[in-house]
Amino acid sequence: MTLRVRDLSVARGGWTVLEGLSFDVAPGTALILRGPNGIGKTTLLRTLAGLQPPVSGEIEGAGDDVAYASHSDGIKDALTVEESLAFWARVYGQDVPADIYDAFDLGDLRHRMAGTLSSGQKRRLGLARLGVVGRRILLLDEPTISLDRQSVNLFADFLRDRHLGQGGSAVIATHIELGLDAPVLELAPFAAQAGAAGGSDEAFL
Repeated sequence: MTLRVRDLSVARGGWTVLEGLSFDVAPGTALILRGPNGIGKTTLLRTLAGLQPPVSGEIEGAGDDVAYASHSDGIKDALTVEESLAFWARVYGQDVPADIYDAFDLGDLRHRMAGTLSSGQKRRLGLARLGVVGRRILLLDEPTISLDRQSVNLFADFLRDRHLGQGGSAVIATHIELGLDAPVLELAPFAAQAGAAGGSDEAFL
């Protein structure tokens, strides 16, 4: 299903940060979000994921088929790598693909406690969850934080070959070149005028 966004405005802390956004992301394709810190990349992704309401505009084709990955790895230190992936697979009613460990270079770490992993290893584990949740639309907020070049390449291979190549889609906020054949949406032209209020009254509480 195509993710369709029409004339979307989004707010952070009760103030509109982006307005007038329209784009489509079809199955098998990705969209790269670019812009300076604070422009609203995270806010836009959270809105697309349904974690906060838009100020105005329409989002179609998202719903329950979305997985959102934030800056946090979202892993439990007391679980092993294998247990962590099995946990997320159960939550989403999926099986753990046998090759997901090789895809993220986690094979030798399967029985390691997550709390003992390096920051880069934890990040790879966090991203490996995307391969077990069974969601067709991935919303990714700076996914390559803490990754070295080799790990970035592994992640890019996963996106291109396993996700996009199998009909999934992705919206990715990143300044890293992932080698994907994907258009770039520069968000600066959609920055709202300073002082524009938006969102519900609850944002001010």
